[in-house]
Amino acid sequence: MPDQKAIMTDAQRINALLDNQKPDRVPVWHFAYAGFAMLEKGYTIAQIFLEPEKALEAERLASRKYRWVSNPTIGYAAYGSWEFGGQLKLPTGEYDQAPSVIRYPVETEGDAWSLKLPDIEKAGIIPGRIMFQENVLREKPENEPFQVICCINEPFHTAGNICGLERLCRWLIKKPEIAHHLLHLATDHSSQVAQYWAKKFGTKNALIRSADAISSNQVISPKLFETFALPYAKELHEKILTIGYKNIYVHICGEQNLNLPYWAEVPMGNPGFVSVGHEVDIMAASKYFPRDIILGNINPAIVQNSTVDEVYRLTKQIIEHGKNCSRGYIFSTGCDLPPRAPAENVMAMTRATEDAGFYSQTF
Repeated sequence: MPDQKAIMTDAQRINALLDNQKPDRVPVWHFAYAGFAMLEKGYTIAQIFLEPEKALEAERLASRKYRWVSNPTIGYAAYGSWEFGGQLKLPTGEYDQAPSVIRYPVETEGDAWSLKLPDIEKAGIIPGRIMFQENVLREKPENEPFQVICCINEPFHTAGNICGLERLCRWLIKKPEIAHHLLHLATDHSSQVAQYWAKKFGTKNALIRSADAISSNQVISPKLFETFALPYAKELHEKILTIGYKNIYVHICGEQNLNLPYWAEVPMGNPGFVSVGHEVDIMAASKYFPRDIILGNINPAIVQNSTVDEVYRLTKQIIEHGKNCSRGYIFSTGCDLPPRAPAENVMAMTRATEDAGFYSQTF
């Protein structure tokens, strides 16, 4: 059972953080939990994309059962491939957890130079997301602080999905003009999506949600990040804030420690939400983003494979650090909540937060 000291709803906790106020306790807001929610309900992961109404049902049920902040979304890390004209394979295998690319829209230099921006209203998953968003707005659960979620990716990540990571990395070195061309297109596309969402749903109670794994230090050097990722991330975020969005949620995925000084130059909103993987220390993130709310960052592999006691212990340990973040903290997985994680391990994270997450002092 939840701790009896709890006096706020999940939405109230997030709104308190947005107002630079202290919530009663640390909220739980897991990253990319749709796959887990679908399997929990008895659906398949592929049905997220084939029957989005089932995804909304499953995500809301899981968020209530496990006492999380709920922000229903449908998406996948390969965003950009299908949207620019490539082909995807739905996750139908036993261990699949997301769509994978069958054919990239750009496979040659000629493909790159002839590539055009897609029609926003028809591109890839966007029509399905519009229907999903319309369904979300039909009710307002008390644990949903944002009812309008616009999902995009950072330009570098999208560019990698347009042409494939290996090809993009090769072009960074040998054909930088092609890489810049694709990055311009990726930036313009994400900006158009944000504008499209604003036109249809407004920017009140709306959140831009983005991610970037491809720019990690496991893939490119900090110098390449500075040259190819940073300028486009800054441009995109500035455009998003100009549209009228107040808050941007960015999942900085993977080993990004050497990139943090550059990410700190990217405007995130007032405040932003900065989610980090287990490779980045929570207090290091708070140092670089003192005006933003930090999320993270238990290792998803631990949630999948460790014991209940170990998940509980590590969650409490992370929360004790996170409560010292200067602008506020939300407990979350460091990347996707594993779709096949044991239910008892998932609940252990909630129990640990309810046991250790209460505040006793103001920010």
